[in-house]
Amino acid sequence: MMTTIRQRRVGKGTEAAEDQPSEEKNVKPDGKILSDHTGGKLWNILSVTVGGIVAISLGLLTSVYVATLHENDLWFSNIKEVEREISFRTECGLYYSYYKQMIQAASIQQGIVSCKQYLEPIYFYIYTLFGLQAVYVIALYVTSWLLSGTWLSGLLAACWYITNRIDTTRVEFTIPLRENWALPFFAVQIAAITYLLRTHLQPAQERLTLMAIFIATFLFSLTWQFNQFMLLIQALALFILDCFDMLPTAKVTRLYIIQISGLLLVCVLQFFNNMILGSLLISFNASVLIVRAIQKNLKKGSLLNRLGKLIIHVLLVLALTLIINKFIKKVLNLESDEHIFKFLKAKFGFGATRDFDANLYLCEEAFGLLPLNTFSRLSDTLLFYVYILVLFLLTTAAVIVAFRNLSGPYQVQFMEKTEECTITLRPDAAYNLIHTVLFGCLALSTMRMKYLWTSHMCVFASFGLCSTEVWRLILKCVHLYTSQRAHLIKYSVPIIALLYISYKFWPGIMDELSELREFYDPDTVELMNWIKSNTPNTAVFAGSMQLLAGVKLCTGRTLTNHPHYEDKHLRERTKQIYQIYAKRSPEDVYRILRSFGTDYLILEDSICYERRHSRGCRLRDLLDVANGHIMDGLGENEPDLKPSLYPRFCEEIKKNLPSYTIHFSRVFQNKTFHVYKLAKHK
Repeated sequence: MMTTIRQRRVGKGTEAAEDQPSEEKNVKPDGKILSDHTGGKLWNILSVTVGGIVAISLGLLTSVYVATLHENDLWFSNIKEVEREISFRTECGLYYSYYKQMIQAASIQQGIVSCKQYLEPIYFYIYTLFGLQAVYVIALYVTSWLLSGTWLSGLLAACWYITNRIDTTRVEFTIPLRENWALPFFAVQIAAITYLLRTHLQPAQERLTLMAIFIATFLFSLTWQFNQFMLLIQALALFILDCFDMLPTAKVTRLYIIQISGLLLVCVLQFFNNMILGSLLISFNASVLIVRAIQKNLKKGSLLNRLGKLIIHVLLVLALTLIINKFIKKVLNLESDEHIFKFLKAKFGFGATRDFDANLYLCEEAFGLLPLNTFSRLSDTLLFYVYILVLFLLTTAAVIVAFRNLSGPYQVQFMEKTEECTITLRPDAAYNLIHTVLFGCLALSTMRMKYLWTSHMCVFASFGLCSTEVWRLILKCVHLYTSQRAHLIKYSVPIIALLYISYKFWPGIMDELSELREFYDPDTVELMNWIKSNTPNTAVFAGSMQLLAGVKLCTGRTLTNHPHYEDKHLRERTKQIYQIYAKRSPEDVYRILRSFGTDYLILEDSICYERRHSRGCRLRDLLDVANGHIMDGLGENEPDLKPSLYPRFCEEIKKNLPSYTIHFSRVFQNKTFHVYKLAKHK
């Protein structure tokens, strides 16, 4: 039997006072009002105090937990400094190298000498990042608490984050990654936005909240190269909700301006990084503000009239965004992010590409689709089941509220006379709904971005499970609603979920904490020690991006290329350096390497004879295709590809033929690496 629905328009039609995440108010006899008010105030103070203590405790416990896992996995406290640095694999080593370079500089050295007496610089670095995990968990906890009105929801969100650690964070084994610095600030920003979108804020509260949002947005943007794309998705969420009249327009405008201001400040601090100026976010936000100023009476009229205006509004914003973005890139001659758009074009089936940079992303598992086993892991903790239920209910409510808002006052009055129950969606809940939907789509399409979704999934699911509004809607649909029953379920179901999680996963967490391993990579350690002992400090090294990041960190030598891939010239240089794994003549490779001032070349067997990827995705295959050459091995080739005139350089150089030894002499070799010194011909 279907339930009839009565929807009530409040202000701009998005919420009712009874749906705020606070306990329902009971009318008391006059003599009891003062005492009940005082008792309620004391209870609120006690609840906030206990909830705050639980939040801080969980944050600190999470920090200690990931730090212990890191120590147990590597025996970090017992290994040599070079081994600690090698453990920062690939681009992680590059990022840490800048910190190391800073603390070793004479001007900075004077400021930290006293710190070294108590804590080694490398521990200061990793403990700072593990400390940010505490901030991350606390922010998730607070967001869920704000949405549901009970800190029990925050407790559940934090527990889900910890028990789903494999899918919510990778901080313990990729410590210096920029996302590990950035995501805690993004979580703080979401919590602040959630608070901003509550009703009845005092002007001082709103100003402080806007300041917190700006600071968090700035820090997030400063610490991650993908910031503009994440903030663009957030801006799209705000735009969608504003179009359907589900958020206060004034607050949305302030958030647009904060995003632009934060990015522009980062641009200045990054020595006027032009890539930021050419970001789609700045073009989109500017377009929304311009079109809104031009297009009047957007939110007035009948349903069909408003739909027509809305379609025109969306088209105008998208068209103006492209025009502004093209204009900025043309004026500033920006091409830094072109590889990302080539990658997206190929990924979503808008034509195959032979572009080396785009294919390098396409062939990495991290940039592929989200694996299906992710959902089975998330389901083991009940997280995914609860998330889907809450998502379905709130999406249904959002569709109804959006239709109501577009229908106009006459339609609303008719519905109020004919329907019996109330469906509303508060602005803070509406924002978090669209946020999780859009970032869910991003995660499904690109596995590396799942950490933005799964952490918020913990917040969203716990909010729904502890929400009076959600349980009221469910119980009314089955004609079982009473206020007491809704409150009983609101608290009992999360407690049962917490007990289940504790019973099922606590033994596994204890086993994980007791499992001890040790770092072991003797070949890389031998290579780094040889470089430090047998090459001049001014020597220039060429090789793979991942290895050279470690060379820079461990030895301080100069590099020809490294994993910072947001610079067009560096991408082109990397492609040229990687000809050492292509089918090129020794003369060509020597000429290329010397043009970048290379003194030493490091070849890796794991790349030259790669088996990790399938045919077509091995690095040597990408180079062959980009060079117009047929790939090695059995399988099809595109018809216009031709055999190379030369054998593969990384294989042929090991034969010590005269055509190679005249340019390259081997000076170091172990089971994994081969180092060649380049001759300096006149």
